[in-house]
Amino acid sequence: MADKDIILPVPVLILEDESIIQSRLKCILQELGYQDDMLIFTSTLKESLSLIEDHPVSLALVDLGLPDGNGIELIEALRCKDPSAVILVISAWSTQESLFKAIRAGATGYVLKERDDAEVMIAIRSILRGGAPIDPFIAREILSRLPVEDTQNPSDKETGSEEYIEALTNREREILTLVAQGLSNREIAEMLFVSRYTVESHIKHIYRKLSVTKRTKAVSTARSLGLI
Repeated sequence: MADKDIILPVPVLILEDESIIQSRLKCILQELGYQDDMLIFTSTLKESLSLIEDHPVSLALVDLGLPDGNGIELIEALRCKDPSAVILVISAWSTQESLFKAIRAGATGYVLKERDDAEVMIAIRSILRGGAPIDPFIAREILSRLPVEDTQNPSDKETGSEEYIEALTNREREILTLVAQGLSNREIAEMLFVSRYTVESHIKHIYRKLSVTKRTKAVSTARSLGLI
């Protein structure tokens, strides 16, 4: 069913060499409101690069691992031709390196092929609303590798800040960071590919653990404790 709240950029280029995945993406895009004549499917990097020479593209769904190269090359070419183009990587590659290369090349978002249709649709919806969705699996990998700085001073430890740090889960810290950036529960849900009710549940747990009742207080308390 089409989403009336979203303006659909056209045409859409889908670079994907697997016919099964092409069919999946076609169904998802049709459910969002796209017609067949708005969609352009290609299966090789060469074909895609040739096509964009004469056909401007507003939205591109790009695979990275292709028979004749890497989708990164198409992302760079698209970004060079039109800085406003919206580009979502849909790839089986789940490494931090592949994500960073895609984002540096100009990708707007990144989601894994292993996600079900509903999750891929959420990512596309998010990107069409101006978001920059990153697959939660890769996001968790990145967060797990970030060094944890000791921002506490002796007085913090005396007031029990270590207990707060241990109490908050990685997902709660992730959500709290997004809250601090001013995102709504709905926007956080779309970015993390979870339901709004899941986000609300996490925020309630955060409030309880930090002994606060408001978003602003949760953010200020977390910052004072060095949590975000």
